[in-house]
Amino acid sequence: MIDRLIVTRLAVLAEDAVPVEESRILVVPLQVLEGSYEVSTQPSFVQVEESRILVVPLQGNTLRKILLHRYFKGEYGSGMNGPLAASYSKTAQVGGGFSGQDSDKSVVTMFDIQCLLDKEGASELVIDVIVNTRNDRIFSEGILLGIALLEGGNTQTQYSTYQQLKEQKKSEKFFKVLYDRMKAAQQEIRSTVTVNTIDLGSKKKDDDSDLTISIPKKRVKDSTLHLKEGMKGQLTEASSATSKAYSVYRREMDPEIDLMGSGTDAGNAEEKSTEEAIMSPTIAIMQPILRFLQLLCENHNRELQNFLRHQNNKTNYNLVCETLQFLDCICGSTTGGLGLLGLYINERNVALVNQTLESLTEYCQGPCHENQTCIATHESNGIDIIIALILNDINPLGKYCMDLVLQLKNNASKLLLAIMESRHDSENAERILFNMRPRELVDVMKNAYNQGLECDHEEENGDDGISPKDVGHNIYILAHQLARHNKTLQQMLKPGSDPDEGDEALRYYANHTAQIEIVRHDRTMEQIVFPVPNICEFLTRESKCRVFNTTERDEQGSKVNDFFQQTEDLYNEMKWQKKIRNNPPLFWFSRHISLWGSISFNLAVFINLAVALFYPFGDDGDEGTLSPLFSVLLWIAVAFCTAMLFFISKPVGIRPFLVSVILRSIYTIGLGPTLILLGAANLCNKIVFLVSFVGNRGTFTRGYRAVIMDMAFLYHVAYVLVCMLGLCVHEFFYSFLLFDLVYREETLLNVIKSVTRNGRSIILTAVLALILVYLFSIIGFLFLKDDFIMEVDRLKIRTPVAGIGDVPTTTLTSVMGACAKENCSTSIPIINPAGEEEEDGIERTCDTLLMCIVTVLNQGLRNGGGVGDVLRKPSKDEPLFAARVVYDLLFYFIVIIIVLNLIFGVIIDTFADLRSEKQKKEEILKTTCFICGLERDKFDNKTVSFEEHIKSEHNMWHYLYFIVLVKVKDPTEYTGPESYVAQMIVEKNLDWFPRMRAMSLVSNEGDSEQNEIRNLQERLESTMSLVKQLSSQLAELKEQMTEQRKNKQRLGFLGSNTPHVNHHMPPP
Repeated sequence: MIDRLIVTRLAVLAEDAVPVEESRILVVPLQVLEGSYEVSTQPSFVQVEESRILVVPLQGNTLRKILLHRYFKGEYGSGMNGPLAASYSKTAQVGGGFSGQDSDKSVVTMFDIQCLLDKEGASELVIDVIVNTRNDRIFSEGILLGIALLEGGNTQTQYSTYQQLKEQKKSEKFFKVLYDRMKAAQQEIRSTVTVNTIDLGSKKKDDDSDLTISIPKKRVKDSTLHLKEGMKGQLTEASSATSKAYSVYRREMDPEIDLMGSGTDAGNAEEKSTEEAIMSPTIAIMQPILRFLQLLCENHNRELQNFLRHQNNKTNYNLVCETLQFLDCICGSTTGGLGLLGLYINERNVALVNQTLESLTEYCQGPCHENQTCIATHESNGIDIIIALILNDINPLGKYCMDLVLQLKNNASKLLLAIMESRHDSENAERILFNMRPRELVDVMKNAYNQGLECDHEEENGDDGISPKDVGHNIYILAHQLARHNKTLQQMLKPGSDPDEGDEALRYYANHTAQIEIVRHDRTMEQIVFPVPNICEFLTRESKCRVFNTTERDEQGSKVNDFFQQTEDLYNEMKWQKKIRNNPPLFWFSRHISLWGSISFNLAVFINLAVALFYPFGDDGDEGTLSPLFSVLLWIAVAFCTAMLFFISKPVGIRPFLVSVILRSIYTIGLGPTLILLGAANLCNKIVFLVSFVGNRGTFTRGYRAVIMDMAFLYHVAYVLVCMLGLCVHEFFYSFLLFDLVYREETLLNVIKSVTRNGRSIILTAVLALILVYLFSIIGFLFLKDDFIMEVDRLKIRTPVAGIGDVPTTTLTSVMGACAKENCSTSIPIINPAGEEEEDGIERTCDTLLMCIVTVLNQGLRNGGGVGDVLRKPSKDEPLFAARVVYDLLFYFIVIIIVLNLIFGVIIDTFADLRSEKQKKEEILKTTCFICGLERDKFDNKTVSFEEHIKSEHNMWHYLYFIVLVKVKDPTEYTGPESYVAQMIVEKNLDWFPRMRAMSLVSNEGDSEQNEIRNLQERLESTMSLVKQLSSQLAELKEQMTEQRKNKQRLGFLGSNTPHVNHHMPPP
């Protein structure tokens, strides 16, 4: 049975094995075997209790196959035809896969092996071993196998275990075994609690030995990182440590063996005896048991959480309360040592205390309200112990092993948060606050922050430890949750409220803490307070402004859908920004991207001003010189503008400085060199801007397709090309740079959009205009051809040639070409030789249909009265005079008035719509919540203002930070709300965002309802008191009447016997 358990556990976890240096010896980690073993650099056997497993120079995957082959009796051969072959095609869901280049390793994960072994009955084997075995070694191996099967929160193994326990009626025996183990451990702790006080006195002697032992433990944990440094020493230390553990176990099973081999090292013997006395196997077995119970509830398995508390059997075993009782016992509360935690918590049992806290946390998260109430209302001192772990200094452990104390405080704060998680009442919070002093809680978080500042320089060397700032942050979140029910604590958490030191810590935690409101499946709202992930600090202001201003609303008027779709890009941008922080020059350029954009635009304006004012420059000899007076004035202007830079803000003073320097440069070195210098500066600046743009947005990390589709990136690349053309080809290319104004100004963009948004309507209207022009051209060609006569001004260029009488003519094109080569003026003189003048002539413009179409299109659309303005003026006596009038009027009304105004109207209306949309958008941004869509007036006369609502309750960036937190956090560490939101994100379901709802408004409405209920209750109570008074009065009257009746009867009886006495009696 032992051999089968060990082989099964190795089959699950053999993927964690790593080869050692060049010998490729497979080293199985400690957490795999959990027993004594010896490893050498040659092929050897691993000694695991009474079984031996061969360790050979093979890859970890090969060993796993051998073990599976051995376990399943040859079912899995080289062909992989068994059930394992099917598992190779699965995709990993939980846990990590193998790390290597083998294709086998890239697909087979721990989850697949866990599911396969569970299918083959491994979970049933674990339950049977736990229920039936009486051997402690087999029981321990069974628990460890269960841990291996459940590692990572395997939901399939959890379900199988639950079904085995519930359907096959094994739960009563199963939980009785675990319950008895807990009881036995508590009894053992009570009987040996005085040993810890003895250990306290000898702690100084053991400091050095304990520290030396703790070093190899860390190395074993980090063996994958330091395999090639001191491997032989690590193997030796691991061998000695496991041999020692095995000897401890043997001595516990047979005490007489202690007399046989004490060893040569007296120090080791003393340490063994101390370790045996402090942590007996009865107590030590509790750590794997609690880990097993924690993994059963992993991923907030509600069925198993409730099952641990109540099994619906004849005899139920509440392991939740028993775990809390165990924490109470191990921390010394049952012995009256609640304030002396340092006497009971030491380096040997602190891991067990941490595991107890983690298991209790997992029992509650989800949330499981029943388990929360069970822990909070238990009669033990469990809650007080948890509070004491946070508030008290656990000395002497805290003096020489502060990281263990920090881990204790961190787990204790998480447990208290889990007890209050997702509760709408204040019972548990009031129970926690009952024995907690707010001042001590605030002091603890401040001390943790100060300690974190001192240890900042050591964080790089100790990545495995918990940061004191993180512990203080968790305690701050705990205090923030408790402050809702305690006004004193709420006041203390405000920075500046305490005149003493510590405001810096409160400001730090307040700035790195966020809160949001989510909607659960049952439509109830819940507030979540969480720490802001460090990666969120790398989100740039430019991205925030872009998302805030450009996020569009959907059909329901919500921006959440578009905002959610951008969260992945924003997260990738955060990761990219974090990466470029390692490159200081690139980060500096990226941080000043807006500055480079402003410089580029200003340089483009100055270059075009210089070209417009001074081009061409330097044709005449005296054009580039200035009088001495103007030259001196220009130098004075340069000096004055330079001095202004030191007294006026840079954006205002830099432009006059550049203008004066450019003018001085033009009149000193000329326009050409100045334009070259300005163009080169603009090109370099734009390249810097492009690098900053890529650095900010991580363009190339998104793939080539994203680069091609990124219009902003392509625009800036085109800008760089235009700068190169202006610098290398001709200065006139710089004129295209002025279009950057359209890109920078939203108003001009709206002007362009007014044409492009309804472009299809405009194009179709223009096509209609062309059809009408075509029809009018045909009518004119058929009937009014003689009316298409226009005056033309013919251009005649005559150049006299010396010695020849005739006058040769030349074309305009040749003259322009010659001027271009000789850099002469392109003005064309007209010379009429010998006083000969040629009068302007007239031409027929409708001899062909094409010429008729061109004439109607060119002249008809450009003239205000249509084509009739340019045609021949007919006489009223002509037969086609009426037809000509109708032709001119129809063209004017149909084409000029109707069609063209239709085009103009579409453009104008679109521009008006864009302007109104812009105003409406700005109004929505100012008066509407980005997340829930509630308007400003909803918060009038409420306890929370609209500004406070959008800043703290529904801050859009806090929702982004929470999504990032879900992405970066280990899924096994999720709280209940985080698991819920993570599942909704995977399903792309946005129902967890509040819509037209806010807890502050609901609470206000609830307060008014509660006030009415209180008033009704008071009235009811007063009515009940009146009813009680009346009933008491009626009872008294009834008693009086009864007494009177009895008296009458008594008197009547006496009167019949002694009638003479009646006159002495008073009348009734």
